[in-house]
Amino acid sequence: MCRNIRPLHNFAPAATDAEVHEAALQYVRKLSGSTRPSQANADAFDRAVGEIAAATRRLLGSITSP
Repeated sequence: MCRNIRPLHNFAPAATDAEVHEAALQYVRKLSGSTRPSQANADAFDRAVGEIAAATRRLLGSITSP
């Protein structure tokens, strides 16, 4: 899907909240096809970024290193 999203797991130091947010933002931008949503879509866009960032933090907190 997006070759330049870097892995966030198994790095020292751990991924920061800013890195998680930036990855979520990049993902939503890629899916929506828009780097800046219209005013009408801004709330949905921001909500999606927040939900994906939260899911990413949960995932990173629950997976273990091989």
